[in-house]
Amino acid sequence: MRTLILLLCSMLCAAFCFAQDKIHGTVKDSTGKPVWFATVSLKKKASNSIVAYAITDGNGAYNLAVPAGEKPDSLLVEVRCIGYKSVAKSLAGQSPVDFVMQVSVNQLQSVVIKTNRPVLRINGDTLNYKVSDFANAQDRTIGDVIKKLPGITVASDGTILYNNKPISNLYIGGDNLLDDKYTIAANTIPQGVVEKVQVIQNDQPVKVLQNKVMSEDVALNLTIKKGAKLQLVGQESVGAGLPGNYDVDLNAMMFKDKYKAINYLKGNNTGDDLQQELTAHNFTDYSQMIDNSAPATVLSLGAVNNPALSRDRYLFDQSALLNANNLVNLKNNVQLRINAWYFHDTQKQDYSQANTIFLPGDTVRYNETQHNRFVPDVLHTQFTLNVNRDKYYLNDVLLMDDNRSASFSNLNTNGATVNQVFKDNALNFSDEFNLIKSLKSNNILQAYSYISHSTEPEKRTIGPNYNDTIFNKSIPYSQLLQNVNVPAWYTNNYLSFKIPANIVTQSYRTGFSIQSQKLTSDLDVFQNNNGIIPESDSSMNHLNWTRKKLYAEAAYDLPGTILKANLALPLSLQQIDYSDSLYSLNKQLNRLYFNPQLRVKYQTSPENYLTLMYNYRNQTGTIEDVYRGYILTDYRTLLANNADLTESASQTAAVGFNYRKALTIFFASINVLYNHIASNSISSEVITNSLQQRVVLPFPNSTNSWTVSSTVSKYAFALTTTFSGGLSWQNNSSVQIQNKALLPFNTSAETAYLSADTKVSDQVNFSYKATLTQTDSHSTVEASAFHIDQLLQQASVNYNPSDDVQFKLSGEHYFTRQQGNPDLKYFFADASAKFHIQKWKTDLELDANNFLNVKTYNALYLSANTLTASSYTLPGRIILLKVMFNL
Repeated sequence: MRTLILLLCSMLCAAFCFAQDKIHGTVKDSTGKPVWFATVSLKKKASNSIVAYAITDGNGAYNLAVPAGEKPDSLLVEVRCIGYKSVAKSLAGQSPVDFVMQVSVNQLQSVVIKTNRPVLRINGDTLNYKVSDFANAQDRTIGDVIKKLPGITVASDGTILYNNKPISNLYIGGDNLLDDKYTIAANTIPQGVVEKVQVIQNDQPVKVLQNKVMSEDVALNLTIKKGAKLQLVGQESVGAGLPGNYDVDLNAMMFKDKYKAINYLKGNNTGDDLQQELTAHNFTDYSQMIDNSAPATVLSLGAVNNPALSRDRYLFDQSALLNANNLVNLKNNVQLRINAWYFHDTQKQDYSQANTIFLPGDTVRYNETQHNRFVPDVLHTQFTLNVNRDKYYLNDVLLMDDNRSASFSNLNTNGATVNQVFKDNALNFSDEFNLIKSLKSNNILQAYSYISHSTEPEKRTIGPNYNDTIFNKSIPYSQLLQNVNVPAWYTNNYLSFKIPANIVTQSYRTGFSIQSQKLTSDLDVFQNNNGIIPESDSSMNHLNWTRKKLYAEAAYDLPGTILKANLALPLSLQQIDYSDSLYSLNKQLNRLYFNPQLRVKYQTSPENYLTLMYNYRNQTGTIEDVYRGYILTDYRTLLANNADLTESASQTAAVGFNYRKALTIFFASINVLYNHIASNSISSEVITNSLQQRVVLPFPNSTNSWTVSSTVSKYAFALTTTFSGGLSWQNNSSVQIQNKALLPFNTSAETAYLSADTKVSDQVNFSYKATLTQTDSHSTVEASAFHIDQLLQQASVNYNPSDDVQFKLSGEHYFTRQQGNPDLKYFFADASAKFHIQKWKTDLELDANNFLNVKTYNALYLSANTLTASSYTLPGRIILLKVMFNL
């Protein structure tokens, strides 16, 4: 018995000692979130010396080994982490040892670091670029600097991408002045007033929803220098030159905490397309969010391929833009904003093209030459009221647009000369109301309402005697008149209830939407005796359309630190009615749709993450898919429908990985996307040398597409150079019916680019970019296959011999090769010299654009079985002298 008791005591003692060999616990902040990378130290109380330490993982957990022979009551556990107050606990045998850390508000002592190396600083989800690290003397606006930031690219239309993902917004001093029309800021704000460009990942601007609803958005924020916040900011420029050119840019900006404004007047006839500044970069996502596709413009002067050049190379314009954007921050987080602009332009275009359509056993060719003039007048006003508090969010946007345009064309097609006049007057308004309130129970209630109305009368005349054998029984006539209008009403309303919890936020919403549209059209012949008669009995439409939808949705958000996920399970009951008494058409479609969506973001490390997405979406056609009467949409295309409403189901799956190492300024990403669309109808075309007739027919078919893209960006400190590169591959397979033949097509495009932006010295900067594109198209029915290679090289060098003198030389080389056609080669060169006159605080700049005077440009375009060879007239050499000064 004595031996047994001694054995049990020994075992208990050993177990106690073993239990004290390990100490574990968790470290969280005051909101209950895990604290990453906190240092946990085991110290002796007497000497304060460290005997063991550990680092918390992504869950805030740690494990410490207690050295042999140390007494627990002589030790303490201390936790330290940047941004938090240090905390310590005595070790008294308890386990686990958990900690709750409070955010530190202590100001760190200033430390001056002298280095010329760019440094990217990370603060939570925010990455900071210091503008002065990447700017040079030639950079005039902040957009010039953003293009050079490692990890950031800017597309030709002004879309900004961070690590290959488009940004959702660009804030100015934390305020949303411009929504997604951020090109206004990029092309206007002087780079000298911006201290930092911040990249905000997982951006959730609605305070009520922060840490409750998953967000994958990436936004930029421009932090303004303190001195610039206190004064009116402006960069004024007035220029004149040859042959008869002008360029004016007058602006006034304020960036105070209480008031922000970007107001300017611009005008030029040098090819600078001011309308590009008004681009809404996230319009597609917004239309999907409100679940409304506004009727598209039906008529046109004819399909024109824009050349693969910068628009200032080929655009003949006389444009003016008056733009006012003003934001006022009132008390209690109340914000008022107005965005308004008026745009006017007169654009001219001279081009010719030869189209070749390869069909089984036949080849259709037609040539055309057009001299076009386009005169748009656009008026836009938007009023926004925003209240953004921790427990309350209100946003109301009233928008009105008046878009009027007149287009004129002198057309020669296959030897026949006709004139076209097209007038398009679009008018619409909308109001969007969004209220989100956090209740006492911490649950969240949301009420949303959207209403809009649009109308767009379109009128186009073609004549004289265009295709009189088809349209007027071979009798000469004066004009062919085509009129179309699709007035539309739409409203979408829902209530949502969210239940936040420690891990998952549950969201439930229910609502309804109503879409009401009416398509009216007529194709008439204006005779030489001034009489007007319908082209035929089937050339008119009086189509009424109504779509009603009741929907409910359950969504679950996991807004975690390491794993973020969103699962949406929407269910909708949809009824569509459409009728046209002219064709005894009266149909109804009732459908119950389930459109699930899953998004996942997994943080593999503090800087790297993996994304997954799957989306299944049922869609129905629009009013433009069911009209029975023919519409001459352009001078070559006569379009009608002979099928029930198009129904399609699309499945989209995507996976991506984003890598970032801010310490070494290295970025990389790879993304794969697959899309499958199954549809119950198809477009059938009858193509001749003079006309293309298209009818929508019932025929099940599918389209498959793959997109693989990757990017990489690295700043080489030793070379003071940012290297960037990217690869992309796109493949699309589809079927078409042309001249009663079913034609399957497969089209693929591969693109690769490499760029370098280097600072050779304080006086010299150099940049280079090469982009190679290969396009292939073939059909299993048609034996012929097509391949086009295109190479674009761009280079520039800046030389600043002194603070008062700057020189720049840049060039672009375009190369195109297609078997059976001569190689196409074009070289454009620009030069500028800027002189600063200190006494007048003024800059003089002399620009020579396209000084080699290239005045024509030829290009090849490939789409399925259509090969287009186009020739464009260019403005040629422009010499401009500018006077520039700052307010």
